[in-house]
Amino acid sequence: MLRAAGVGVGDEVVVPAFGNVEVAEAVTLAGALPTFADIDPMTYCLDASAVETVITPRTAAIVVVHRFGRRAGIAALHEIGQRHGLLVLEQGESEAPYDEVAQRRERAAYLDTKLRGVRTPEGGDGHTYQQYVVRVPGNGRPDRDAFARALRAKGVDCRVPVKTPVHRLPEFRRCVALPETERAADETLALPVDAALTKREMQRIVSACNTLGGLLQPAF
Repeated sequence: MLRAAGVGVGDEVVVPAFGNVEVAEAVTLAGALPTFADIDPMTYCLDASAVETVITPRTAAIVVVHRFGRRAGIAALHEIGQRHGLLVLEQGESEAPYDEVAQRRERAAYLDTKLRGVRTPEGGDGHTYQQYVVRVPGNGRPDRDAFARALRAKGVDCRVPVKTPVHRLPEFRRCVALPETERAADETLALPVDAALTKREMQRIVSACNTLGGLLQPAF
């Protein structure tokens, strides 16, 4: 799509650093340079105000990636694109059947009301909970990675959604200030909300998180 739009050598394309490396790789394959902008801490998608700050005369496009089942604030990003004459592309996520999404939302609502000691995700309009991502503040007792290891030891299949932001990878290393991206990479943890989870399994998730969450110092 970038090549078809004439984006190539000498151009810059604004992309998120929080997420998959494939987007930045696609930009380089088109011959352009990926420019990283910070994310909105609620949606984990590109923040419009952050995008505005990295636009230069060489910027040709913005690639918006919807994350974890939550859509980016696309209207504001399209407005920026129109104002600066930039191509705005969206990378969506695979769609699940309506029944499956409804069940994930039901499980997410249960976790929202029961979890303590971690920050639950902002729902937002149309959230499909492809991943249920909480925040575990890295205040040392325990940090996110220790929290994840302890949950797994209790039988909870959690995972770190973004282990390394793209701007930290050797092939894309940039000296840029992306504080929300860095914080999200250090604090986020995806908990199960699969449609197949039983009530007992959901209770186990809550019990394990709340037991460990009680060790956390207040951070919110």
